[in-house]
Amino acid sequence: MKTDWLRWTAALAARLPRDTLHPTVLAWAEGRTRAARGGWAVAFSGGADSLALLLMLWAHFPARRAGLVALHFNHRLRGRAADADEAFCRRVAGALGVTFRRAGWRRLGKNRGEAAARTARFAFLEREQKRAGASALWLGHQQDDIAETMFMRLARGSGTAGLAAPRPVQPMPGGRVHLRPLLTLKKTELTAALRAVGAPWREDATNAGDDFFRNRVRRAVLPAWRRAAAGRDALAGAALARERLEEDDTALEAWMAQLGVLDRGGRRLNLAALAGVPRAVVRRALHRWLLAQPDPGDLSRQGFDQLLVAVERGAATRFSLGWAGFAVLRRGQLVYERARREKQRRRKRTRI
Repeated sequence: MKTDWLRWTAALAARLPRDTLHPTVLAWAEGRTRAARGGWAVAFSGGADSLALLLMLWAHFPARRAGLVALHFNHRLRGRAADADEAFCRRVAGALGVTFRRAGWRRLGKNRGEAAARTARFAFLEREQKRAGASALWLGHQQDDIAETMFMRLARGSGTAGLAAPRPVQPMPGGRVHLRPLLTLKKTELTAALRAVGAPWREDATNAGDDFFRNRVRRAVLPAWRRAAAGRDALAGAALARERLEEDDTALEAWMAQLGVLDRGGRRLNLAALAGVPRAVVRRALHRWLLAQPDPGDLSRQGFDQLLVAVERGAATRFSLGWAGFAVLRRGQLVYERARREKQRRRKRTRI
């Protein structure tokens, strides 16, 4: 088995050479930064995407083999099939000499569905990445994922930040980073390459159903959209649009930073510095201000837009952010004001 995996890995690397990986990720991996020299962890489900990713990293970065860590989360939603996924991943990691770490649910509870499994998986990946001392977590998203994510986020009205996902290089808290080198490749290209070299992978049967939004987009929307493109490479077009959206989002972030509208802790927003700038920059600054507050509440989209209009007008305003506090505009500043404790307790009791 070990000989087979070494042979399949070498053959796959010949079909998908190093320069097929996303150039931004390659530049990061080949850099001299402290983060690039740190350990590498790989999210490994056993599906075609994550398998191709692990094999390509092992083949194209031989100096990093000893430090590679494969991370697998067994959610047990598919019973024995999920256990077989874990066993498969353990065998592949063992054949390559890659450290294998796993976690999973012991049993299924009433509220343990797909969304809960995703949350638990990412919590596991974050925890094990830190535990392994890995600066980078490598993820197997590819071009189909770009289009699926774009359609899903269009449905909820996302802006440039949301539509620019998934990003090839995504900085995370604590100096860590998420890397997605396969965004230059389509799902069919990955499966065709694996099939050509004879390497097996695991299929998740739940992907064939229509219970989840992403599955419905994948099975119904994407095929119809690609047919309607009439010969155009729609997936490559979505990938290019994502790149341009990321550029625009980065430019807006830089513009906002240059204005210096937030104080060091992000607690005060200087409205005078926002005078005359486009609404996209004001919206971004207000969003950053909200995230910096101790308890910004759960402001609806409509509520956020109302607060945005008040910020643009600049008139004195006291705007409720829920039971915890208020956004207060006074003397050209937007500040956070906590609700009085008596009112907080009263509002909590009313909610209960």
